[in-house]
This record gives sequence, structure tokens and C-alpha cells, in this order.
Amino acid sequence: MDAFLHEFKAAYNEGNGYNLSMTLYPVAPSTAPNRLRAFHQSTNYEHVKKDLEYRLLYDDRSPLNCPVEEARAWVDVYCAFWKFVGLMIKAENAPEDNSKDAWTKVYESWKDVTNTLHRGYSACGFEAWTVPCLYVAGKYLRIFAIKADEAKGNVMNAAMIYQDDMNPESEKNEKLEDAARQLNRIFTLCLSDRASLEESRKWATYNIINLLFKNVFQIELDRVIKKYSQRYSSAEKYLTEAWKLCHKSAIKNKELILTYLIPCHLLTTHTLPTPALLQPYPKLQKLFAPLSRCIKKGDLAGFDAALLAGENEFVKRRIYLTLERGRDIALRNLLRKVFIAVAEFAAAISIGSKETMENDEVECLLANMIYKSLMKGYISRERGIVVLSKGGAFPGTGV
Repeated sequence: MDAFLHEFKAAYNEGNGYNLSMTLYPVAPSTAPNRLRAFHQSTNYEHVKKDLEYRLLYDDRSPLNCPVEEARAWVDVYCAFWKFVGLMIKAENAPEDNSKDAWTKVYESWKDVTNTLHRGYSACGFEAWTVPCLYVAGKYLRIFAIKADEAKGNVMNAAMIYQDDMNPESEKNEKLEDAARQLNRIFTLCLSDRASLEESRKWATYNIINLLFKNVFQIELDRVIKKYSQRYSSAEKYLTEAWKLCHKSAIKNKELILTYLIPCHLLTTHTLPTPALLQPYPKLQKLFAPLSRCIKKGDLAGFDAALLAGENEFVKRRIYLTLERGRDIALRNLLRKVFIAVAEFAAAISIGSKETMENDEVECLLANMIYKSLMKGYISRERGIVVLSKGGAFPGTGV
């Protein structure tokens, strides 16, 4: 315990938040594989709090430069951490048939550590430079929730052999959903800090919101935010602002922003990324260059093939459906090469897509193009022609 708390005191007295957070890491480093076990074996359930109080409050050999109330709060944190370590060791050594209860207890114990930290910030004056401790708490809250749910799922799968009335979906992500609620509390704690920005916990919101997004997508809660989708103009505005504010040497960040800005820009302005824009980003070149060439040429079959070839990456980055709408622009570029007769539009589409289409289907496509403002004009069904606007018949193309 002495070595463990010596690390804590040194990190605290130096004001080093990341070193401080390392003392709460629930995974022993490869250089000291028995670190957590030694910490747990250094005391017992009856004496752990007294031992921690003595070493943090009264040990003059290496004093902790910290107000008494705050020091007592850290005692509570490490007392909860000590209890967690004991349960963690048991879970790692538990037989498979007992793993459900073991990992559930680990999760609940780590949640106690997280809540004790939360109280330290909300009531006991933990300073903003210590927020890396919250990063560790949030990160492993998710990990232990996933482990608990997975262990529970294994037990449920075995039970379902004998029971036909169980609904595994109802409890599939029970702990992960609970972890999301705890992370929301941490997010609110950081966001509500009224200290000056230089000394504010608000900087921690970036880390916590990333954890929340991971939870949202893992338990598929993104289905509840569908009503916010397809706001491409707003998305383009904020992505453009992020692009302009991005540091010139932050190539990875710029690449991530462009991954979403390019599809938004394609739909809002009907313009394609230039080779000069894509040149510094080989991954984006591979993703977008084939689609851009097909859209520019009005090559519908080529567009479909390029979309299919990159489907896995597009789905992974969640831009597949957005890029799929780029087919309308490819169709517009194909149609502007022919004029007037619906039959000629049908011939152009058949050549471009390598599929035969009836005139009624072609009229439906043309009506959609006009509705989406990709063409200006109207269809005269009696005469079988399309009457195009005299000026700007194909907006954004100069035709």
C-alpha cells in the first residue's frame, strides 16, 4: 500500500492529473503484474479505511499537500477502489458458470468508485486538473458493463435451452444502458462547472461525449435520433467551421472532417471534391475519386459499382445512405446530355445504367429530378416531351 499511495501523493503534489489517474487504473501494468494484488493484500476489510486515512492524512514522512476535506474524499475513493480490486481478482479466477454474478459485482463495484469520484468533484473540491481520473472511470465503466452483459448473455443462452418464454433482448444491454446513465451524470457534472475556462472541468466533456457516442451506437440508441437526420445544410455549416478551425498539421482530424463534409457538400451544392483537395489524403482519394468520376460522366452503372465496391467502408463511416443520394446528381449529369423527348431520356438512362426502362419509369425519375431542383421544367405527357426552363435548366452545371 505504501508504494501505491506514494505514487498518488507524488502525482497529486506535482499537479499531474494523468499520473494521478494511473493510480486508479484497474489493469496492472506489464512491468508490475502483481501491483493490484499486492495493494489488495496490504490490508483487510476491517482496517482499509483506517490505513488509508493514516497514510493520506497523518503520515508526516510524505505529507499530502491537500485540504483535509478533500483528502478524506480521496480516502473514500481509494477505499472503494480497494474493494473493487478484491472483486476483480475473484472475477478473473471465477469458473465460467459463476462468471455472470462475478462480473456483475465487478461492474457495480466500479460504479461505486465512479460515484465516489463524482461526489469528490461535486461536494469535496476536487480540482479540474484531476479530471483524467474521470476519463479512467468512464472508460472502464463501459468495459465492465460490456463484460457483465456478455457474461449474463452466456448464462441466458444456456437457460434458453430449457425455457421458451424468455426475451433476451429485454436484458441484453442492461449494464451498458446503466453505464450510459452514469456517463450522463459525469457529463452534466463537467458541463455545469462555472469556473473560468482555464480551470474548468468543461474540457472533460470532449472525452465523456465520445464515450457516450460509443454507447449510443453500441446499444443502437441512434434509432431515437432519426428525426434529426438529413439536415445537410446545418451539418455542412458546422463541418466547414470545424475544417477552417482545424490546425494545418492535424492531418488525421482534417481527414475525418472531410469524410463527412464531402458528402454534405455534394448534396447541398452538387459539386465534387477536386483532385487538389483529395491529394493529401490517400484514403479519401480511394473512397471518393471513383464516385466523383462516375457522377461527373453521368455513368450510372459505374456509380453503382463504385458504391458497391466501397460499401463496407461507407457503412462503417455511416455515409453510405448520404452518398447513395449522389446517384441523382449522376442522373442529372446524364440527362443534360439529351434534350426534350422522354424517349431520348429513356435511351440515355438505359445506356447509362445498362438496364431497360419503361417510359413511365423514366417520367417518374424526371419528376423526382424536377422536385429535387436538379432540373427546371415540366413534363408534357400528351406530347411525350420535357419542356425545360430557358435559363438554368440544370442548376449548378451552367446549362
